[in-house]
Amino acid sequence: MGNRRRVAERRKTNPAVLGGMIAVVVGGAGFGVYALYGGGAVADSRTSASSSADDEAEDVKTGPLSAEEVTTAAETFLTAWQKGKVTEAAAATDDTAAAKALLAAYSKDAHIKDVTLTAGARTGDKVSFSVKGTVSYKGTSKPVAYDSSLTVARRAEDGRPLVAWRSAIVHPDLRDGDRLVTGESGTPPVKALDRDGGELTEKEYPSLGSVLDGLREKYGKKAGGKAGVELQVVRGEASKKDELSDKTLLELSKGTPGTVKTTLSPTLQAAAEKQVAAKPKASVVVLRPSTGEILAAANSSHGFNTAFQGSLAPGSTMKVVTSSLLIEKGLATADKQRPCPKYFTYGHWKFQNDDKFEIKGGTFKASFARSCNTAFISQAPELDDDSLTKQAQQVFGLSLNNWSVGVPTFDGSVPVQSQAQMAASLIGQGGVRMNPLNMASVSATVKSGTFKQPYLVSPEVDGRRLATAARTMSASTLSQLRGLMAYTAAYGTAAEAMAGVSGDVGAKTGSAEVDGQKKPNGWFTAYRGDLAAAGVVQAAGHGGETAGPIVAALLKLGG
Repeated sequence: MGNRRRVAERRKTNPAVLGGMIAVVVGGAGFGVYALYGGGAVADSRTSASSSADDEAEDVKTGPLSAEEVTTAAETFLTAWQKGKVTEAAAATDDTAAAKALLAAYSKDAHIKDVTLTAGARTGDKVSFSVKGTVSYKGTSKPVAYDSSLTVARRAEDGRPLVAWRSAIVHPDLRDGDRLVTGESGTPPVKALDRDGGELTEKEYPSLGSVLDGLREKYGKKAGGKAGVELQVVRGEASKKDELSDKTLLELSKGTPGTVKTTLSPTLQAAAEKQVAAKPKASVVVLRPSTGEILAAANSSHGFNTAFQGSLAPGSTMKVVTSSLLIEKGLATADKQRPCPKYFTYGHWKFQNDDKFEIKGGTFKASFARSCNTAFISQAPELDDDSLTKQAQQVFGLSLNNWSVGVPTFDGSVPVQSQAQMAASLIGQGGVRMNPLNMASVSATVKSGTFKQPYLVSPEVDGRRLATAARTMSASTLSQLRGLMAYTAAYGTAAEAMAGVSGDVGAKTGSAEVDGQKKPNGWFTAYRGDLAAAGVVQAAGHGGETAGPIVAALLKLGG
């Protein structure tokens, strides 16, 4: 029952319950019958309270919600929404203004009518429900159906159970600030093609949904198509900052698509989809080092494109960039001795190796291959705060926010840091953030010797200019770096995953600790011949065991 406190009494009213259903009959409003909780709805219980002219008070609950409170709050909101009583439905939430605006736009801007809401099972404070309705615009109509959910929370000031408002209640593809709009789409559709001329569809390649949206947004008006009438998610400012594209939910009348050819390989894309589907929160990208062409990009979690837009600490895969820096500055040589102690303290932080291992009398090559953190951290006192940032930008083309891939991307971030954070950045922690596209590009730069900006659509299509790097590594640095990655692929932490991957190969593993996760994010970046790839599996463990097999399988296939 929870604890109680006293506040002034408020009147309560109950919805009518008939035969285990909520009956909603609204003349002329276009709304259907709403059935809640299957065979029987739970009637609202009233708490009796003594009252007088001088002092009216009631007990107010705190603590966890009861099943009855959750179902009643959900019932109140959904019934009002279905009946078109926007103000009443909004009042059943904890953010009346935001709820009222979006619910009003549901019929006014999205043109959705004849709505029927059917609640599913309750799980704790969460209630799932289905939505069926009709989208009508200028004489054209189509049915729309989808599933959503809501969560009930107790308001602190009066203990009242209310729907915890978020835009995704109205439609699961909405983020706060987004809108649902039906009308003539401002951007014509596109027909995206793979490098061989075959059509790319989300049905065949589930990971490409956000990529196809991005291609339409950038090339729809340039590809010669004609817009149709659609129900769309129109992104708000917050979503645009995250570089999310508008999303088509329903086509009322088809437009005429223009054609956009991409660099994707149908064979590698299909294989990448299969590889990531076997592991939750997995992402991978495959590139051609000699050109920068993106051959495959896949995510097991659809919606947000982690492969291109993720911003995650890359862990020890960042040691590829750091090694190039240390070698160029004469602070490390592949075959010369480099201490790898159990611990090293810098900036008042005590760093250690995985399982506190040490390598006595080992070379820098051995430290790279076993991913010794302290061999890198120990060089922090010899570096300037911006040394790693400059190396990433000037040699690897990262952290400049200037890539022009053809769809939205995050181009990596290596901020200037000091003390312990600077030291942590040397091993891919601190403020360093990357995604598989960035780390595949790192391996591609090592393989080709020159940074080639990755791209999905040829710059010849629209005349855009690709990013370039300010300089290349010296021949000696490049040779040693390739040797380090080759040794790691054969004898180091990447050896098990790379077993059977023949030819000119190199690899590096990584594990990135994340606050609140029991297991680290596992990273793997590698190259074989004229292919480079990188992948991450979040919250799954060490990279050689998680992301490694995904990357290796694609390198084998592509080679």
